[in-house]
Amino acid sequence: MAFENLSEKLSNAFKKLKSKGKLSESDVKEAMKEIKLALLEADVSYKIVKDFIASVSEICIGDEILKSLTPAQHVIKIVNDELTKLMGSTQERINIPSKSPCIIMMCGLQGSGKTTHCAKLANYFKNRGNRPLLVACDIYRPAAIDQLKLLGEKINIPVFSESSNDPVEISSNAVSVAKDHGYDIVIIDTAGRLHIDEKLMDELKDIKQKVLVNETLLVIDSMTGQDAVNIAKTFNELLDIDGVILTKLDGDTRGGAALSVKAITGKPIKFVGLGEKLDALEPFHPDRMASRILGMGDMLTLIEKAEAQLKIDESILSNKKNKKIKEFNLDDLLDQMRSIKKIGSLQQIISMIPGVGGKLKDADIDKGEVELKKIEVIISSMTKKEREKPSIINASRKKRISNGSGTSVQDINRLLRQFEQTQKLIKQFGGKFKRGKGLF
Repeated sequence: MAFENLSEKLSNAFKKLKSKGKLSESDVKEAMKEIKLALLEADVSYKIVKDFIASVSEICIGDEILKSLTPAQHVIKIVNDELTKLMGSTQERINIPSKSPCIIMMCGLQGSGKTTHCAKLANYFKNRGNRPLLVACDIYRPAAIDQLKLLGEKINIPVFSESSNDPVEISSNAVSVAKDHGYDIVIIDTAGRLHIDEKLMDELKDIKQKVLVNETLLVIDSMTGQDAVNIAKTFNELLDIDGVILTKLDGDTRGGAALSVKAITGKPIKFVGLGEKLDALEPFHPDRMASRILGMGDMLTLIEKAEAQLKIDESILSNKKNKKIKEFNLDDLLDQMRSIKKIGSLQQIISMIPGVGGKLKDADIDKGEVELKKIEVIISSMTKKEREKPSIINASRKKRISNGSGTSVQDINRLLRQFEQTQKLIKQFGGKFKRGKGLF
């Protein structure tokens, strides 16, 4: 995950402060040296790091902090506040006009994930009740239009395309279609280049002027580090972007781009891509990202993702309208597991829980992922009747399920015992669950 190395180094610096009780000015300066080194290793630009450390140091060396009964906690809070400020202080939303449609132009270099994130953004708006229309204006890259159409089919969102060789004409016609058919969000996938050139910028400026774009979003790959920040700076100077979508923030990136973009360009990060799936897009919250970087977790995002993704039917335990709690079965358990997976990987979920993510080893998390997958495979290898009524699963059925799932009979027995205990717990506390809220 992004920031993992930075989080670890900052955590070590704070541990040293906590072990000292009261702090001296030299203690603070030593901690600032470690924080400075950690930020530079995370690929944050030297000027930003220098200004950041100066700002934090000035606040930390005040009498109020040094004489505090919990000075280390004060320092952590100050670092948290300054990190939040560095990344933009508050969440910046898409500027939706009062009159539809909202026209969003996506731009970026080839390989940044621009086309995929057009689809991700469309899916984001669709899930919030909007009617988005994707527009294929990348007429130069081979198969770019086909790629966008394929992505549109996966999320059931229409894609507007024409045989014209004029992206300005295509985008203009698409906006007219959107107005005629009630699409309230238009997302234009523009052409990318291997590098920034005059022709690319002229084309983007023409589209922006012709269709009166409401929001120009630059898609940049966080894996490119400071190059991503330089790209953002150049695009902003030439095109006056409104915000950034930072991709691959779930990968092995040092995170410098996320910490530098706002300070360098003055334009906010509005979304971050956190995976390959088309629902792996999150609004960017500077305060929550600062909390994650400092190992404090991010419960608000976890709760929001759960509310958005755990689509459980009217009954809390079944997709059958009048099914009762006492009839909770393996089908219901499988549905719940699949709903949880929509939130993200076990690693992502754990990283958002305060005080937990940093304490669990990767090996433990990987083992947990394997066990969950094993349960899913076992249940999927059962017949519908067996999932609805697990009590009928005898020795011969266990052997068949074992062969079908590539697991052992002992694995089957363990799952059935755990499921039986879950059933008893639900029966015991069933009256306290509110209908329609799910198990979580």
